[in-house]
Amino acid sequence: MIVTRDPKEFFVDDADGEAPEGAIDVALRVNGQTFDLTIDPRTTLLDVLRETIGLSGTKKGCDHGQCGACTVHVNGRRINACLTLAAMHEGDEIMTIEGLGTPGDLHPMQQAFFEYDGYQCGYCTPGQIMSAVALLGEPCGPADADVKELMSGNICRCGAYPNIVAAIQSVRQQG
Repeated sequence: MIVTRDPKEFFVDDADGEAPEGAIDVALRVNGQTFDLTIDPRTTLLDVLRETIGLSGTKKGCDHGQCGACTVHVNGRRINACLTLAAMHEGDEIMTIEGLGTPGDLHPMQQAFFEYDGYQCGYCTPGQIMSAVALLGEPCGPADADVKELMSGNICRCGAYPNIVAAIQSVRQQG
């Protein structure tokens, strides 16, 4: 499915709705849909996802790549969306938390976070889940310490770490 809209509609940084000088056209494939956009080439992937496309599940935490709240998958690998420019990902497959599952059909990791109470305030949860799903496809030892090491790029200020690790381990054991 290709979603095409007027570039003026997709550029939110300019008050009069006109694309600013130097804007570029990009086609981003997000959660299986193609978005034809006109953006400032300096716009991060995080800002395009949240402010331009309207996918607010990916969170802006530190905006410096230190907290992991903005974790998304690009071509199956986890990245911090705040540290990469959107224009760099034309032709890539981008997946956000919205593309992982639906309320009626949760991804096993989403279900495990729910069952193991792997969240408190919920702000970091989308990034935690996206990192945890990526971890499933990465080399990781069996111990909780191994999971903690691979999840160390994601901060939970509420301290739900034991429940997060338990959720991840339950999905890993399901195989």
